[in-house]
Order: sequence, then structure tokens, then C-alpha cells
Amino acid sequence: MKRKIVVIFCLFVTQFCYGQFKTNTELGIQTGVMYYLGDLNKCDGCISGGHFQESKPFISLNYKQNIDKRVSYRANILLGQISGDDRLENRDSISNARGLHFKSNIYELAGNIEFNFLPYELGNPRYKWTPYLFSGLSMFYFNPQAENANGEWVDLQPLSTEGQGTTSFPDRKKYRLAQFAIPFGGGFKFSLNKVSNIIIEYSFRKTFTDYLDDVSTTYPGENVLRPEFGNESVYMSDPTGNFNAGDQRGYSEKNDWYSYLGITISFKLNDNNKGCDYE
Repeated sequence: MKRKIVVIFCLFVTQFCYGQFKTNTELGIQTGVMYYLGDLNKCDGCISGGHFQESKPFISLNYKQNIDKRVSYRANILLGQISGDDRLENRDSISNARGLHFKSNIYELAGNIEFNFLPYELGNPRYKWTPYLFSGLSMFYFNPQAENANGEWVDLQPLSTEGQGTTSFPDRKKYRLAQFAIPFGGGFKFSLNKVSNIIIEYSFRKTFTDYLDDVSTTYPGENVLRPEFGNESVYMSDPTGNFNAGDQRGYSEKNDWYSYLGITISFKLNDNNKGCDYE
């Protein structure tokens, strides 16, 4: 009888250890490639341009709190770059005639909630991997630039390339360089050992601006831009000189997006609950 009691007790303790979750935090570093979708990199069937076109590297620092085996809270700081160019060989005839291009650094602060499809816990051999989804809210800063006639990279927003802030277009306001976005995506987590894991993630950022690339509506024309902003504004608005005032420059019906594919290495910082260890 005593032996049976000991066996039952050991089984109970074992199950308790596997079932008990230790709330913990992680610190991770993420890197990979990011890109943007918009007027200078459209994805209409992705025949011209599209996903991963002109991808640029990014880096992110992540801080995560694992609440249980299913839910985690995550904050991250990201630095990356996006770009688009009408002059690439695979662009259509309209893009080639337009001849616009841009690049912009992206600085982002985001908070997300992760949900694991399977129970997941560092150090627990029963829960070593899982696919997951996440979403949240982010604030980002961007500043589109392009090369002027002298080959110098200049900020586009102050030049009002589509007549923003001019007396001729009072309804066109200058776009804000600091914006909110909705991040969402998913990936896979793999536990390497008791204190570290590797994570592969694909994420999208839904923005509320069509000006990541400084392109959205119509050409204002040199008669509007030259008196208020000078020759450089005229050139940056229409570098090829192929268009007239009122011609279509972009398509404001769709806002711009940016996305990334990244890999993360993260490490457990602490256990808030003392309990059973996993071997």
C-alpha cells in the first residue's frame, strides 16, 4: 500500500510539474528583410513589383512577457528601410514614364499580443514548438527621400510634390511623418533549450497613409509649385517632365503597407514562480 501511495504521489507531482507554468520574460533580437507595397511597388497580381521587391535589412529588439502557455505580451523597437523605384527594368510603361523613386528609414515602436496555437513553454519537453498569430498597435516615423537633379538625396515632404499646403490645393494637407499602424502576422516558435528559442515570423503593417512613398494623387503642375516651393519641388514632382497638371500621379484609393520576414533569437530572463524544473 505504501508503495502504491508513493507511486501515485510521484505521478501526481510529475503531472503537476508538466502542467504548472512559470510566468517569465524574454529579451530577443530580430533581423531579416522588410519591404513596402504602394504606388512605386504595386502588387496587382504581383506581375510587376510586389512582395519582397527591393527588400532591405531591418533589426528589432523585443521584450516579451509570457503569461501562460498560450498568451504573451510583446513590445519591440524596430529600425529598417523601405524603397521603391519606377526606373527598374521590370516596371510597366506608365511607371517608366513617371520615373519616380524614394527611400525612407522606418523607426517603429510596437506592442502586440501573441496567441500560440499549441501549448508552448521554454524548458518543457512536452511543449517545444508551436505556430502562433499576433496583432497589436504600433507608432512609426518615416521620411521619404529621393535624388534631386544634382544626385543629392533630399526630403520630399517639405517640397509638397503634390501641391500639399498650396493655395491652389487647400484640401491637400501635408502628411504627418509620425503615424499609427496595425501590425499583424504569424510564425513558428522552436525551443532550443531551457532558456532560449528561435522564432521565424512574417508580419504586415496596415498603415493609414498613402504617402510612405510621397505618391498619392495627381500632378499639381509647375505653375502651382514654382512660385511657392521653387524649381526643386517642380523637378521632384515630375522628374521626367512627361506630365501635365491634373494627370494621375498615384492612386489614393489604397493606403501603403510595409512588411517584414524575420528570425528572432530570444532568451528567458527570469521565472516569477518557483516550481518544478524540467530536465
